Amino acid sequence: MKIKYTIIALTFIITICKAQIPNPALIGYWHNWTDINAPYIPLDSIDNRYNVIEVAFAVPTSPSDMNILFTPDVVSAGVFITKVQTLQSQGKKVLLSIGGATTSIDLTTTLNKNAFVSTMTAIINTYGFDGIDIDIENGNSILISGGTITAPTSSAQINLIDAIKKIMANYRTTHSQKLLLTMAPETAYVQGGQSAFGSIWGGYLPIIDGLRDSLDVLQVQLYNSGSMYGIDGNIYTQGTADFIIAMTEAVIHGFNTAGGMFAGLPASKVAVGLPACTNAAGGGFVDSANVKTAIDYLRGNGTQPGTYVLSNMSGYPSLRGMMTWSINWDAVSTCASLYQYATNYENIFGFTTSISDQALSTSIVIYPNPTSGNFTITLTNISNYGSIEIYSSLGERLVSEPFSLSSKKEINLNNISCGIYFVKVYNGEKYYSKKIIVE
Repeated sequence: MKIKYTIIALTFIITICKAQIPNPALIGYWHNWTDINAPYIPLDSIDNRYNVIEVAFAVPTSPSDMNILFTPDVVSAGVFITKVQTLQSQGKKVLLSIGGATTSIDLTTTLNKNAFVSTMTAIINTYGFDGIDIDIENGNSILISGGTITAPTSSAQINLIDAIKKIMANYRTTHSQKLLLTMAPETAYVQGGQSAFGSIWGGYLPIIDGLRDSLDVLQVQLYNSGSMYGIDGNIYTQGTADFIIAMTEAVIHGFNTAGGMFAGLPASKVAVGLPACTNAAGGGFVDSANVKTAIDYLRGNGTQPGTYVLSNMSGYPSLRGMMTWSINWDAVSTCASLYQYATNYENIFGFTTSISDQALSTSIVIYPNPTSGNFTITLTNISNYGSIEIYSSLGERLVSEPFSLSSKKEINLNNISCGIYFVKVYNGEKYYSKKIIVE
């Protein structure tokens, strides 16, 4: 195994680990409609930092007919498919979101469940989506009517869980790989289960639990929420750093409900979901500085910004990333700075998802070159505490370790496959990166 500084054309970028959400991930919802306040953006003109695009929305024919419909707006189906393929060729993932704020999903009957499965499978195959997102905000399928988290009795919930499993199984049969799965519930349906367990309160918990092995990212909407309990028993208000931290740790740590214990998810399956600007939601917007202090603390990279104290004092460095409603709102300068959310994500996670945007840093020296599988990093003109991270060309974080910037760091890559990687060093304020090739 040898390491060189040479940069080559990335002709094989999507052939490796195709069925994986990038890590870290900047996840954005994209409007499949025109809106004068948040205008339509051609799918392949989205800011390059968004590496997971959730297309909004697939909807049922009617509240009682669960045949699902999706038709691209503005462009033809053929043009839309080409644009999806363009994004995928850049290593990005394009998912189809089901539901939305005004749509009701009811899979109470077997007829509705089967219609849901067959039509969703057809849509996914027609347009070439990498996955699906459950953004159901109304209907019996997300309401508690009895049972527990691990053993729901609602036929609509049971059928939704089974339907998603069948859609994923159909995809694997056809494409020989996993269909990606994300969820974007409101806080009442998740953390709200601590207050009560019934109706909307905790309504997603059986769904999350029933699909936890298939779930790639849970991105709870930390907006339009009101106040919620944290796992410390205190109440936190949306629009604050404390709310971001408390709600995020709750789904990682887990919490007790009247319907039983909700076992937490790995931090790598959790993203922080926030509005891109004030007009993007009815409440819950948090300015960039407070978002950064909250997520830095969550990831173990910063000091406590408010009153909430993490139960895991080391934080969660493997937190998957950030989600926003929406890309279109992030792209307008009338609500906030142009792509303010994407810029803040980059400031927090320090990773530009566009490979072409990765700047070489003369402050990082890697040697020997070539190497037999080990190399040493030394730094110049970099001070303060730090960490070292290594990413694959698809954005998957493979190594994350603390790094004393006053010393050398020896890295072993014997267990890493040949390919292109990024070595990134963080000094508490800025990331420095270097492209390498492992042969």
